[in-house]
Amino acid sequence: MHEMDQNRNSGNLESESNSSNQLPSAYYSTRTSFCQDSVANESHNEHEESISLKYVPANGNKMERDETEETMLDGSCDDLGKINRNNSGFSYYDAASSLYFRDGIRPIDFVIVWDEFNHEASSYRCKEMRKTFENNLENEGLNLEYECDEPNGLCFIKISTPREVLRRYSEILKLRMPMKEIKGLKIPPVRQNHLLQEVNSFFRQIMSRYYVNSAIFPPMRHKFTAVYSRDKEYLFDTNSPDFFTPATRSRIVQFILDRTRFTIDKEDDFAFGIERLINEKAYTAAYPLHDGTLKTPDSMRYLLYTEWASVNKCLNYQPLDYIKEYFGVKIGLYFAWLGFYTHMLLPASVVGLICFAYSLFTLYSNEPSKDVCMSNYTMCSLCDHFCGTWNLRDTCFHSKVTYLFDNPSTVFFAVFMSLWATLFLELWKNYSAEITHRWDLTSLDIHEEHPRPKYLARLAHVKKKSVNFVTNTVEPSVPFWKVRLPATIFSCSVILLLIAVAMAAVLGVVLYRMSVLTALYGFSNNSMVTSYAILLTTATAAGINLCCIVVFNWIYVWFAEYLTEIELPRTQTEFDDSLTLKIYLLEFVNYYASIFYIAFFKGKFIGYPGKYNRFFNSRQEECGPGGCFLELCIQLGIIMIGKQAVNSILEMLFPLFYKWLNTIRVHVGLKESKGSQKNLSRMHLQWVRDYKLVQWGPRSLFPEYLEMVLQYGFVTIFVAAFPLAPFFALVNNVLEMRLDAKKLLTMYRRPVSQRVRDIGIWYRILDSISKLSVITNAFIIAFTSNFIPRLVYRIVVSEDHTLKGFLENSLAKFNTSDDPFNYHEESTICRYPDYREPPDSPKKYQYTDLFWHILAARLAFVVVFENIVALVIIIVRWCIPDMSPRLRDKIRREAYITNEIIIQHEAQRACKLPVDEIDHVERRVVDELDSTDRWNRVLKNSLSAFDFDLEVHGTPMSPPVTTSNVGPVEL
Repeated sequence: MHEMDQNRNSGNLESESNSSNQLPSAYYSTRTSFCQDSVANESHNEHEESISLKYVPANGNKMERDETEETMLDGSCDDLGKINRNNSGFSYYDAASSLYFRDGIRPIDFVIVWDEFNHEASSYRCKEMRKTFENNLENEGLNLEYECDEPNGLCFIKISTPREVLRRYSEILKLRMPMKEIKGLKIPPVRQNHLLQEVNSFFRQIMSRYYVNSAIFPPMRHKFTAVYSRDKEYLFDTNSPDFFTPATRSRIVQFILDRTRFTIDKEDDFAFGIERLINEKAYTAAYPLHDGTLKTPDSMRYLLYTEWASVNKCLNYQPLDYIKEYFGVKIGLYFAWLGFYTHMLLPASVVGLICFAYSLFTLYSNEPSKDVCMSNYTMCSLCDHFCGTWNLRDTCFHSKVTYLFDNPSTVFFAVFMSLWATLFLELWKNYSAEITHRWDLTSLDIHEEHPRPKYLARLAHVKKKSVNFVTNTVEPSVPFWKVRLPATIFSCSVILLLIAVAMAAVLGVVLYRMSVLTALYGFSNNSMVTSYAILLTTATAAGINLCCIVVFNWIYVWFAEYLTEIELPRTQTEFDDSLTLKIYLLEFVNYYASIFYIAFFKGKFIGYPGKYNRFFNSRQEECGPGGCFLELCIQLGIIMIGKQAVNSILEMLFPLFYKWLNTIRVHVGLKESKGSQKNLSRMHLQWVRDYKLVQWGPRSLFPEYLEMVLQYGFVTIFVAAFPLAPFFALVNNVLEMRLDAKKLLTMYRRPVSQRVRDIGIWYRILDSISKLSVITNAFIIAFTSNFIPRLVYRIVVSEDHTLKGFLENSLAKFNTSDDPFNYHEESTICRYPDYREPPDSPKKYQYTDLFWHILAARLAFVVVFENIVALVIIIVRWCIPDMSPRLRDKIRREAYITNEIIIQHEAQRACKLPVDEIDHVERRVVDELDSTDRWNRVLKNSLSAFDFDLEVHGTPMSPPVTTSNVGPVEL
């Protein structure tokens, strides 16, 4: 919510501040920041990070970076390695110029690396593959420059993309690029209600210290965009040096690398792609470069590291637009969603803490807990043969802790969280629509995405082809009977098998609990151990279950990737969605199976003393005297908090370990020439620095989403049993957001930008969880909690409508002489939690009438709870639209303006006038069409739908007459 308000405020500043018209030069011009950096750093250590505008070529002559002469080294990397190996200490570059080719002009868009000390990489086969691959890259138009003089055997090949290649592939990928600006076009500020504006102004004054610093991250101005086409290049400002951003350049190079062949054998359908070459050990890495180091002032990486990734800034807003520009839309959307989810957890955490505080304040006034602590009831044995009767008073502490989570506030909090989940999803849809519009993703269509290379390779010999109705291209069709159906059946079978394995693990934990409880009750003479047996057993069993979950996670991911690959999804988005659904289904069973068992099955079908329902000739697990609610809470808390702690540690340790391995690999060979300053200086070149980092794969964002969505399940599905779950989730996410940012900037190579429209299938999963949470919370309160029995006792049984005598009423009597496993000679009466007739009743041990009243009340509560919540959810969804009317009108107006801009430029092109007369034609066309004033009128938010249609499709309205407020006397 806060980020949404911040983005709206930034949008208002667009029309008011001239400084917002462009980004800092540090972002678009790395050279400028490097110039400043070279002046700032003077010491020897800082000199390794410093920047120089000149490089020293082989002839010793200096050349200014802004000269247009290009220096190219011909030959393969293998040949150059033989020549330069003896002169490995020579360096053409310092840290700044390492972002460019040797000519100092062409930027390095990508780097691929191979290791000449690796036996497989040095084999004849890999050499031929590299040679063919690099020749094909050059045939595509890419510029390659070789660096093969590293003493550690690493050979770097730098890639730069000429403008012609960028133009060609921008058209192939249907990239939306910014069009030329229209002079005189002004976007009016958003009009707001005066009262709402005053409230927002007061709120901004309070929260101003947490807003994004506009001096460091100026608000970005919205630009009109269109799908790039070389035939309509006159629409775009292609002469701008920032027209093709670094993210666009790296994305185009990645697209080429993924589809370039590395063999002349046309029968090998899978002989393409940099990923295959890396798997074959021909190359070791391929990555774009960061725009500087973490110590380079004014570089975007440095700014994000200090102003966003710092834990000290954990309460500040995120500069989402700049995150998107640097890392791409996909990562930007993840942090936007994570920030929004974290802010929404704040009210849920406050309400949860209030409910928990209520239970603390009323703990000592709870009548059933006091009755348990003062009782002297003899309870029936908890196991066969070895266990004897025990005193209910031993569970005094257990009953008090149970009340902290099972009290009247539980029902209120369950209703609140059900509504919160709906509100969260509806507000996210509304906020996501604004982000989609601001980041120009509204017209993005998944069907326009190109097929995956592996998809085309696997279907290369399929004769049946069809025309894609969106792209109008001929593509192979997946055979249904030979490929699609068998793959689907096999995939479903394996998924069911893995689910059965997860259920078997739950059964193993159940047997562990049963055996440990038997040992503690039967062989321990320590009353303290016996008193806390249930708590001890539940805690240790939850820990074992958590270990099983962590191990199964690795197995599930491998199986899910394999199954998804054989299903042949057409695009990368379809592949990711199918993989996500499989893994989440497996993880859902893995994490929640034990919790579902405790909540809905444990202790529900055990029978009664003397006639227990046995499983493998053994008694089933029973709940404690106060029910299974406390065990559910302990299981939920340990798995949720333990999972978050383990994931946070592993997320930092694994990248750190792999980074350490890469660093060792880079520094191999420096010991022999330790005194060489040139060798040491080469370690600070940007491509060498980035090689030390860990590769960011195409699905590296998946575990981040999975962790948060699993946490969302704990927060919503079982929140009735653990009201502190939102608070622990909030604390985790505040730190998680900054740790993920720090991890991306310090431990990973720069990701290749990916364009997505939304968070994908994750939203449907979240929506399904929210709907499931209403059902689960209703059943937890009705059947796991003691809320309904206490309510029925107050209304039906108690004369003064209090809980006095509730404990006595909820315990049934049993004669131990009726138990065939009783080895005691004396006949005693023991108690057990149930509603059954006493042994002296004609209906001996049958259910009482009160049991059926309570069962009816439980079922009625489920129906009423679900219907009331569903009704409120419908009202909430009706009140909150998926897209605000203001934004819908804005998109409609901007679409009209975009079409008018295209029409105007088409008219100019039809005239075929010289370039020096274009400005004159623009003025003439504007005068004839009154376009600028007309567009400004169209963009006004005050324009009604009728006036808008009349303006666009009918007769243009006259501009509003501006009357002076100055009276005759003043004149």
